[in-house]
Amino acid sequence: MAVSPISAGLRRRCPNCGEGRVYRAYLKFKERCDACGADLTIADTGDGASFFVMFVALILIAPTAMLFEMAFRPPGWVHTLIWPPVIVIFCMMLLPPFKAVLFALQWKHS
Repeated sequence: MAVSPISAGLRRRCPNCGEGRVYRAYLKFKERCDACGADLTIADTGDGASFFVMFVALILIAPTAMLFEMAFRPPGWVHTLIWPPVIVIFCMMLLPPFKAVLFALQWKHS
């Protein structure tokens, strides 16, 4: 049975079997799958995931900040307090699944 790389990546599971987890820490891949024993050191995603996450953050957060400015006209320090934590939290949440999807796609097509 073939495992969808998108499904396996979003669930952060092994691209070979779809069962074992791929991460041993926040963004550190395991060396082997716990379920099937697949060697997970053969693929490298590089910085691709961070580029896509930053691009998604730009597309979603920049217009939100502009709408916030137009609606409430807050002073500049309010933007300084609100948007950096929002951007950091947003990117930190999206990085693991994006990196796992790119890893699974590379696994499937290599």
